[in-house]
Amino acid sequence: MGSEEKGIFLLPKGFKAGGLHCGIKRKRHDLGYIVSEVPAVAAGVYTTNSFQAAPLAVTQRSIAIENKIQALIVNSGNANACTGNQGMQDAYEMQQLFAGKLGIGSHLVAVTSTGVIGELLPMDCIRKGIDTILNPEFEGPAEFQKAILTTDTCVKSAAVEININGKTVTISGAAKGSGMVHPNMATMLAFVTTDANIEQAALLSALKDTSNKTFNMITVDGDSSTNDMVLVMANGLAGNEALNEAHLDWLAFADGLKVVCESLAKQIARDGEGATKLVEVKVVGAKSLEDARAVGKTIISSNLVKTAIYGQDANWGRIVAAIGYSGVPVIPENVAVSIGSYPVFANGLPLPFSEEEVKAYLGGTEVDILVDLNQGDAVASAWGCDLTYDYVKINASYRT
Repeated sequence: MGSEEKGIFLLPKGFKAGGLHCGIKRKRHDLGYIVSEVPAVAAGVYTTNSFQAAPLAVTQRSIAIENKIQALIVNSGNANACTGNQGMQDAYEMQQLFAGKLGIGSHLVAVTSTGVIGELLPMDCIRKGIDTILNPEFEGPAEFQKAILTTDTCVKSAAVEININGKTVTISGAAKGSGMVHPNMATMLAFVTTDANIEQAALLSALKDTSNKTFNMITVDGDSSTNDMVLVMANGLAGNEALNEAHLDWLAFADGLKVVCESLAKQIARDGEGATKLVEVKVVGAKSLEDARAVGKTIISSNLVKTAIYGQDANWGRIVAAIGYSGVPVIPENVAVSIGSYPVFANGLPLPFSEEEVKAYLGGTEVDILVDLNQGDAVASAWGCDLTYDYVKINASYRT
């Protein structure tokens, strides 16, 4: 497929990014941008929360005009959600101000916000920030990555390089997400850029398929945000023949996009608020992909499973219970469960295992759970984290 995944936000040809502190937060970066030299084919997937924030409406309407954007402006610290007509006006003003700085049409600018719900944006701060943000001292992928964070403890990024028609194509992404993350597209903010030349319908199809396999298979706390989206920009400057599903190198592109998105998804799960472990649930032997996904997401979403993992308790009964209420018909006597390399349940009965060894395994920073339904050939993986005391502390005082 090309080079291995790189854990950096490696900007493809023709893109630049940056960020600064404009005053929404007390000290940290809170306003960022990505700009392409030319209009880029765009595709997005958005939260299904009924209370969609104003920036999502603005962005969706803008992309619909010609399926392209050339830039995005994003603020953190304030979600501009549940803010009524004023919130919509503020989102459009952000769009227009940045478009004016770039000298491009307003519809070519996407707008994104993340942070506290129900508060109006401090537009004086944002106006000043947009006015100065293109200064070279604020430019750089690292500055952008810092600007999109809220309760995250680290930046999240990934990139791959692939070969299309003998041309090197880069696919790169940066994301934020730590809490209010649950499988229900979208579940966080992710921005993917590529210099691939690709048809918009094919890009949107690839993004939806990839999101279902990656971003829709993670959870931190069971809450879906009002603001979140995944946005892809493809500016075509790599110079390859236009990609679509019939192209000989289509699978290389689709696989590259999945590598980037899966890496970002797992980084979000690993950085769950207060989390100490990344948990992967792999479900095999399902009748259908939908069944495999449903079982995996139910287990990874179970607070009882998550707290048991935090407590290093090999309580396989909580895993089995989650399978049973997943809504997927199963034959209990056929189900098998392993924690790491330790089989703990099969044939409807517990298996003997060393409590001490499994406890030691659960003390690590990565935990794998394998479930075999023994009903078919479908396979899916889901990712999440443990649930700790610190999660409660963080969210009990989020606004204070």
